[in-house]
Amino acid sequence: MGRLLDIAVMLVVLGAFLAVPGCRDERPFPATIALPAGFAPEGIAIGYSPVAYLGSRLDGTVYRVDLRTGLGSVLSPGPGTPALGLELDRRGRLFVAGGAGGDARVIDTRTGELLARYRFESADPFVNDVVLTPAGAWFTDSHAPVLYHLPLGPSGALPRADQVVRLPLIGDLGFVQGAINANGIVGTPDGTGLILVQSATGRLYRVDPVTGTATPVDLGSESVPQGDGLLWHDCRLLVVQNRLGAIAEVVLDGAGVHGSVERRLRDDRFDVPTTVAAFGERLYLPNARFTTPSTPSTAYDIVAIGG
Repeated sequence: MGRLLDIAVMLVVLGAFLAVPGCRDERPFPATIALPAGFAPEGIAIGYSPVAYLGSRLDGTVYRVDLRTGLGSVLSPGPGTPALGLELDRRGRLFVAGGAGGDARVIDTRTGELLARYRFESADPFVNDVVLTPAGAWFTDSHAPVLYHLPLGPSGALPRADQVVRLPLIGDLGFVQGAINANGIVGTPDGTGLILVQSATGRLYRVDPVTGTATPVDLGSESVPQGDGLLWHDCRLLVVQNRLGAIAEVVLDGAGVHGSVERRLRDDRFDVPTTVAAFGERLYLPNARFTTPSTPSTAYDIVAIGG
């Protein structure tokens, strides 16, 4: 009898042990994630694990949040200047566009350590977004017709300050003085060029990374006004149209020369979303709330859609 009781107890314990992971895995991720009051997010980056990184456009603080629980903490205190576009590499390094600070930072996401900081030469900088390609990191400047390039060395080695490349944008990009020009940026599907969105005109441009020549992407009669963050997802280019509260879904050819706007995604929870990142089939967008005065008590959040 005692042996049977021992076996029964073992089965109950084993059943409980096996059930816990199953319950944990099946628990749905939260559809809305609260951020610290007054945080004022702009950029978001997500890697291969369910963890998002967000930057504050006020003081540059980088916040890390678990997408499964919605719980988060400060990864890296800000330098007092903005953290706008973010990009994460496979080595766990976070590349941060520094907005009006005119710089870029590289942060170790395992420790929060500042690995490098680069200052770009510009009279009125607004370093807005960043993309990583096999050649390195590319940053847009919304206040100047130029791209900044951090060429990565063997094994992803970060460049010295004197190796930073300043690439003037030439060609058909009509610079609009006093407006937000080059904003979100990604690579072309075939890897030969870059695509950026000019917020002021709502046009996409293909940029030759060698010459800096910018050519309008042919979208027919369509455009993407108030275009902000860009993301490749399921072979489509997503363009966040911040003040319009929409995501334009664009299909492009391999070279990024021709395309069409297939549809626009909207959600009642959008409140001036700026950028987008994906984990699986879910899209995550921080609400920047540009039309709401930012105070230490202003509420901010991340909205998840799809999946």
